Amino acid sequence: MPSYLSRYATPLTTGLFIISLVSGIALFFHLGTNAFRGMHEWLSMVLILPFVLHLWKNWRPFAAYFKRMPMALSLVVCLIAGLVFAWPSLTGTAAGSTGNPAFAMVNVVGQGTPGKIAPLLGKTEADVVTALKAAGFAAADPASTLSDIATKSGKDTMELMAALTALKAKP
Repeated sequence: MPSYLSRYATPLTTGLFIISLVSGIALFFHLGTNAFRGMHEWLSMVLILPFVLHLWKNWRPFAAYFKRMPMALSLVVCLIAGLVFAWPSLTGTAAGSTGNPAFAMVNVVGQGTPGKIAPLLGKTEADVVTALKAAGFAAADPASTLSDIATKSGKDTMELMAALTALKAKP
């Protein structure tokens, strides 16, 4: 390993770990979420390179850990802890596991009729139906759900939601 990589592997691992630690704690307690989320995600990805360099530099002592029980036990405990947190989402058994909340809300709104969602847009039912027809949703009618209107018009629900968003933006 070139000497400059050897010199910086451990200090960069340490510095980036401290950033990951502080930003992770802030995220856990919902402090400065907007400030810390990008920092935590991106710099944790950057941490991979100095970590690999650190392992490369210290491979012999690191490999020696695998000859003893504490490393195997620690890795098993960490794997189990990770699975405990991930399992509900992976299996769909998490409380309220509907995936992305924004998409879940699109599905909820999609089950409404133009008359039901019109007040959310500050419009009348007739305004919503007219706007949808103008946006190419030929099947728009007051009795159909938004999802049905999109399907019958040969478009997807997200296109319909975009048309409604544009309608909301109009005074």
